[in-house]
Amino acid sequence: MATLKKKLTVRLHDTDAAGILFFANQFVFIHDTYEELLRQLGFSIAATLRDGSYIVPIVHAESQYLKPLTVGDEITVTVQVAKIGKTSFVLEYELLGVDDTLVGKAKTVHVAVSKQTQNKIALPEKLRRALKAFQSAP
Repeated sequence: MATLKKKLTVRLHDTDAAGILFFANQFVFIHDTYEELLRQLGFSIAATLRDGSYIVPIVHAESQYLKPLTVGDEITVTVQVAKIGKTSFVLEYELLGVDDTLVGKAKTVHVAVSKQTQNKIALPEKLRRALKAFQSAP
């Protein structure tokens, strides 16, 4: 089991009027990490959108905010594949502070969809195999 880790810094435009991370930007951080995971697996989002026969949109997303983040905070976002189903997969994220303190969690569910028909399809085997390298438990 592998875990992808991405280091990020909270920037001014990531925060709200109270000076803490704006809630929606936690999803920006996890999506940046998701894109990096796909890139490392050999599934460029740009190439998939341009040339692929399927997409894997997020159909469910949830997030927990455990500690406030402010401008300049350095965090590490980790991602693992929690589940691989017939047509979908689930990713789980942790956001860790500089001392590896858990500051947030998130989960996204992605479903394979045919670009042509917009209907749910079986998860392509090549993607399924690639995701298994980051699966937290079989």
